[in-house]
Amino acid sequence: MNINDEDDIAVVFRKTLGHYTVRARGRELDCVLSSLIHKQLIFPTADPTSLRRTVREVREIDHVDPVAIGDRVRYVEAGDGRGMIVEVLPRHTKLSRPAPVPGQRVFEQVIVSNADLVLPVFSLANPTPRWGLLDRYLVSAEAADLPSLIVINKLDLAWKNPGFDEEIEIYRRVGYPVLLVSAITGEGVEELKRALQGRQSVLVGKSGVGKTSLLNAIQPGLGLRVKAVGAGEIGKGRHTTTHLEMFALDFGGALVDTPGMREFGLWDVAGEDLAYLFPEMADHVGQCKFGLSCRHDQEPGCAIRKAVMAGTISPYRYQSYMRLREEL
Repeated sequence: MNINDEDDIAVVFRKTLGHYTVRARGRELDCVLSSLIHKQLIFPTADPTSLRRTVREVREIDHVDPVAIGDRVRYVEAGDGRGMIVEVLPRHTKLSRPAPVPGQRVFEQVIVSNADLVLPVFSLANPTPRWGLLDRYLVSAEAADLPSLIVINKLDLAWKNPGFDEEIEIYRRVGYPVLLVSAITGEGVEELKRALQGRQSVLVGKSGVGKTSLLNAIQPGLGLRVKAVGAGEIGKGRHTTTHLEMFALDFGGALVDTPGMREFGLWDVAGEDLAYLFPEMADHVGQCKFGLSCRHDQEPGCAIRKAVMAGTISPYRYQSYMRLREEL
């Protein structure tokens, strides 16, 4: 079989314990990985124009799973509905987090690839929103160059959180779209379906915010299917993304939940670049007295702190920035 043929490209939509289910041409195959995918080819470091592209060394890659949900892959069939993934094609987008390996450096763990939209899901009450966690999700999406749609569920409990309008308006002023929904009354559900239609979307959010009920409102039975997958939560250690699945939506598009992802650690974000990932701060970067070396903390002449004092940057968002900055 010619693995360069477009017919041999599939999409990974389920993964668990070293097995990957791919969908190709309306069929599903249970695949394993070629041993070559677990290897890194090391080439000479001199000017590539002066040396032949000969492999100097082969190193095993065993720190993270090299295949993510949403990956487009090439495969070869092995018969009986089975196959082998032989190549992971370039990713258009990737939502990643750090994956610490004991005794080694931190590696990148791609949670979902080729997504179009990130949906942080929170509830107005029971539990009330943790806006600092929302900021972390939004920064992670900005780092991945992915748009976000903030979904606030349990609109029917708005009476329990009378200050929510002012809090949510902070994000609207920044430019983030916010959708208020209720899985109980159905308010906002059709608008959410329109936002999801034709896109590959990623849900992030803690348990208790009503994701199961909301997904059932979007598509009957979907929430229960997603919840069943969530039994294999994503932990924080090595080889932790053990069970994830992408679900097709009847009205077009696909959706991936990230169960157990309590927080997204920021991957490949330097402290001096963090302000660029807060849209309301980005235009002020470099305008400080100390230029790009300003940490936007206690330095005199800080343009970002001036914007906070002037009310153009929310103090709450600035505090989130400072907390994240301390981690980097």
